[in-house]
This record gives sequence, C-alpha cells and structure tokens, in this order.
Amino acid sequence: MIMKFKNRLLYILIATFIFGITYSFSQTEKFKVALDAGHGDHDFGATYSGHVEKNINLAIVLKVGKLLEKNPNIEVIYTRKTDVFIDLVERSNIANRADANIFISIHCNANKNSSAYGSETFVMGMTKNASNLEAAKKENDVIKMEKDYKQKYVGYNPNQPESLIGMTLMQEEYMENSISLAGKIQDNFKNAMGVKSRGVSQAPFMVLHKSYMPRVLVETGFISNKEEGDRLDSEEGQNDIAQAIAEAIVGYKKDFFGEDSNEPKIDKPIKRIVEKPIEVIKKDTIEVKQNEKVNEVIDENGLVFKVQLSASSKKINLVPKNFKGLKNITSSYYNGLYRYMYGSTNSHEEAKKLLQEAKSKGYSTSYLIAFKNGKSINIQDAIK
Repeated sequence: MIMKFKNRLLYILIATFIFGITYSFSQTEKFKVALDAGHGDHDFGATYSGHVEKNINLAIVLKVGKLLEKNPNIEVIYTRKTDVFIDLVERSNIANRADANIFISIHCNANKNSSAYGSETFVMGMTKNASNLEAAKKENDVIKMEKDYKQKYVGYNPNQPESLIGMTLMQEEYMENSISLAGKIQDNFKNAMGVKSRGVSQAPFMVLHKSYMPRVLVETGFISNKEEGDRLDSEEGQNDIAQAIAEAIVGYKKDFFGEDSNEPKIDKPIKRIVEKPIEVIKKDTIEVKQNEKVNEVIDENGLVFKVQLSASSKKINLVPKNFKGLKNITSSYYNGLYRYMYGSTNSHEEAKKLLQEAKSKGYSTSYLIAFKNGKSINIQDAIK
C-alpha cells in the first residue's frame, strides 16, 4: 500500500512537472504571423501609370512587419523581404514550415475599368462569381513563370481556378477564423481610413490553397485607379494601410489567443508634412493663394480634421472650379505628390458632413485625415 502510494505520488509529481513545462511553453510561445508580398523580380504584377504592384506589395509588407515586430509576443515570418521571385507553393511552404498562426498575402487590385476602386479581402473558397474567379485566375497565372509548373501543380488548370475544388485540403477547418481576420482588416480599412470596402469574398487562390492555417489575401486597392494608385504608391498611404492591417492582426490575436499584459499599442509612423511656400497668383485683380488655410478651425490642442480629396503629381490652382465647386481647399507636397484637402474643423461630426459633401460632388475615394499641431496623426487617435 505504501509502495503504491509512493508510486502514485511520484507519478503526480512527474506529471505536474511535465505539465508545468508545457504550460510555461504555451504561455511564452509567440504568435506567428506569415506575411507574403505578392509577385517579385520578373513578376511585376499589375503596372499602371508608373506604379508597380510588386514594389507596393513589398513596401506595405515591410511596414506591417516593422509595426508587429515591436510587439514582443509576435514573431513575423516573411516570404520575401527583397525583390525576388518565390513560387506560389513555396510561399505557403514557408508559412507551413514556420507553423505560423496566420498567413496574409498582400496584393494590389487592377481593372480595365479605371474607375473601379476600394479594398477587398479574400478567403480560400470556391465561388461562381465571375469577377472573383477572374481575380484568382490573374493571380494564379503566375505559376506559368515557375519551372516545371505542370508537374508541380498536377491536376490544376490555371485557366480554370475552380479546378482547385478537387485539390482542396483543410479548407473548412480554418474558414471561420479566416473570415474573422478578413473582416477585421476590411473594418479597419473602412472605419479608420475611410476607404471603400468591397467586403470579404471567397476565391480559389493557389497561394491560399496550400497554406494550412487561417489565411487571407488582401487587395489593398486598385492600382489602375489614378487616385487610389497614387495613394497606394505614397509613403503616407502605405503607412495607413500597414497600420490598418497590423491592428487587425493584433485584434485577431486578442480574440482567439488572448491579450498579453505587455501588449504594446501600435503607433503609426508619423512624418511631418512640410508645406510649400505660399505662391500668389493674380487673376482679375483677385489674389488666390496656394496653400491658403481659409477659415481653418483648430482647437486648443492644435487638432484639425480635413477631407483628403486626391493626390496627384500635378500642381493644381486651389480655386473652386478645379475642385467641382468646393471651396476652402488646401494642399501639401510630399514625396513627389500634391495632396489636396477640403475643409477644416475640430469637430469629427462636422468632418463627416464635409466628407459626405465631397463624395456627393464626385470624390468617391475621399477620406478623413487629421493633424495635430501641424503633424499628420492617425484618425482614430484624433477621434479619441
């Protein structure tokens, strides 16, 4: 009896020790995020008006990674950090080998219709939607650049993305989590950036098919749309996109894996916007000043909301006829682009009215921005 008791006690002690190690490991194991910058090297992706998708994708991924790496509880895995070509299946394998918790592939959308705009996030799935199948076909067509792709992807026809249906593995197991992650990304694009959300969709993307974890493909915007292409290829636009995605990842981690006590807040990279010197243009004896801040309202904390109408490499006179009748237009110049803004108020509610007015005039991709003491700040921080 005593021997049995001792043996039982020894068993309990050993089990407790093993459990303690396992529990300690589970508490200290990092949340792993695999980031994939679509295209690369000789695979340029979409190219419009001097904007190159592969470069934009990589810039955004590196910015997302930099934000996440500030969090001691997150480990970032990159499929590429330079301008190189990676096979689609290898991108998934990188995430699989790292045993990543989530996989996010970053892309830019494109359409022959240059008026198409907005962001969209895809999860792996079959669809009868023609536009979704076309998007998948376009992205999956990259495999033709790979060596021996017919042997590597035996059973798959790049011209028929739906042929993946016979190859799909573990699709349903991660569907709910994938949709949750995709939804958070789209919510941030819409609510924090004021970007049109085209929603969460399903499509048979090869890069998602082989990734065995919750995974999404993010179309950050249309590079084929002039205004959106300019935003995607700008430092500020990429910072906004990166923060929206990074915050969605942290939110997903909190929902499904809990929040750590030392979870840091994601701070947006701040770059001071330097206004160009004021120019005076005489027209009919009336002076019109470039960058004139007409009726600008700033509160005691130096906070002001504005509506960003567009960004362009062209310099435009700030007169109503050039902005569909809108008055009180200001501009700033940064990174080779002129940014044109409408209105000025310290009230978020008033700012939303200005945004609706701008959209009613035809500026469908306009969105709210905020400044504090002359510096651009995150719109959510300004609202708080």
